[in-house]
Parts: sequence; C-alpha cells; structure tokens
Amino acid sequence: MATYAVGDLQGCLEPLQCLMKKVQFNPDKDTLWLVGDLINRGPQSLETLQYLYDMRDNVVAVLGNHDLHLLAVAYGHRLPSDSDTLDDILITKHSETLFDWLRQCPLIHHDSKLGFTMVHAGIPPQWSLRKALKRAKEVETVLKSDQFDHFLAKMYGNQPAIWSRYLKGPDRLRIITNYFTRMRFCDSKGRLELQAKSGINNAPKGYAPWFSHPKRKTRKDKIIFGHWAALEGYTGVDNVYALDSGCVWGGHMTMFCLEDEQYYYCDC
Repeated sequence: MATYAVGDLQGCLEPLQCLMKKVQFNPDKDTLWLVGDLINRGPQSLETLQYLYDMRDNVVAVLGNHDLHLLAVAYGHRLPSDSDTLDDILITKHSETLFDWLRQCPLIHHDSKLGFTMVHAGIPPQWSLRKALKRAKEVETVLKSDQFDHFLAKMYGNQPAIWSRYLKGPDRLRIITNYFTRMRFCDSKGRLELQAKSGINNAPKGYAPWFSHPKRKTRKDKIIFGHWAALEGYTGVDNVYALDSGCVWGGHMTMFCLEDEQYYYCDC
C-alpha cells in the first residue's frame, strides 16, 4: 500500500499514465494525491479529468487556480483565454458530473498518519496548519453549497493582499483562495505579491517565497505543493516538496512516494 503525490497535470494524461505504470500503481490498495491544476493548457484536459473521475475512489485532489478557472468559465463568470484547452470539458454531456466532483475537492488536505499536508500554492507564514485547515473549510463549504455561483462571481482579484480576521464576505473568501491557489511570494506577515512568477533568487523587493520565512508557523510540517514551475522542484527547505516541474511547458512530470520519499519522473 503506497501513496503517490503528483505535480500539476494541466491536461497532460500520457505522462501521468507513464508514472502510474512506472510505480505499478495498484488501484486495490494505492492512493494518488494530486496538487491541483488537473486541467488546462495541456492537450488532453477532458481525458485527464474523466480518467481521474473514473478512479476517484483512489484519488485525493486539491483545487488549483486552473481548476477554479474552469468552474468560473463554466458558470459564466470568466471568459476563456486564448491558451485555454477547456472546450471539450465544457461541451461534454458529462460536464455537470465533472464540475460537481471538482466542487467537492478541498483546498488543502492533511493526513495525520502519513504526516503530510498537500496544497496547490502554499500556506501563508502567519497561519498554523490548524488555522489553514479552518480557513480552507470556509471556502470549501461555500463551494459545496448553493452559494458557489456567487462565490465564483466574486472570486477574482488581487485585493485584499493580506489576511485580517475582520474581513467578511467576498473579500474574506478571495484572500483565502488566493493564498491556497495563487501564492508564490509574500512578506513575513503574509502580504501577497501576485505578479512575479520567477524563481527563488528573483523575489520582488520586500518579499520572499512563502516557504522561506524563518518564523513561518508551519515550518515543522511536511508540505507538498505545486503551482510554481520556475522552482524546478527545488525549495531549499527539507520538509517542503515542490512537485510542479513544468510538464505542460515541455519539462517532466514528477511523482513522489510519501512513504519512502522517493521521486519518479516521466518526460512530457
């Protein structure tokens, strides 16, 4: 019995299947963790989502920004971009089933037995793991409710840039969502910088990678994340595992076994 975490798929099904074959994934006893951005930009977005849905009993997936983008487009709150590869999902007769499944996915997943936490982008330095799980639950509850359409309508935006417990309504849900699905750089208090996508050594002035702040409250927790292809799998922090290795950009797809911390790769 093994648990395998895989970096951003973004509609690249063949490299995922290559990895599953490489580790001889057994659906009777193995589990697949996915760090989000299951679809978009890659060549097989519909096929990837359908493949994961069909094996959903063996899958734990957190939502990424591209997954939320799909929902926003599907429900009329965002126009598709030229680089999107979502059309096949939007027109399939099974679209509502797939959308409903995505809406049930969390923003963060923690397994106390394995000692690992998974999130798409990161956890801001001012939140403990307990607080992060609590804040994520606010958004997850809305996504699963009949208020999800209103949430999607107000989801986009870069403000507020920092958390406050006094935030309410769409502003509160937006900053929580941005932390978990869009964050790369922030300051020590959790103020977001959402424009830069460069690597560790090119942080905007006054900001640093979310995982590098020395007083980060989750510094003792093992965290798996994706979203940041420019890291090329390197964080410089022993217990923070970056799995987005730029598959959709011609890099490779990365798989990580939680039990023995071994890596596996397939070219894209």
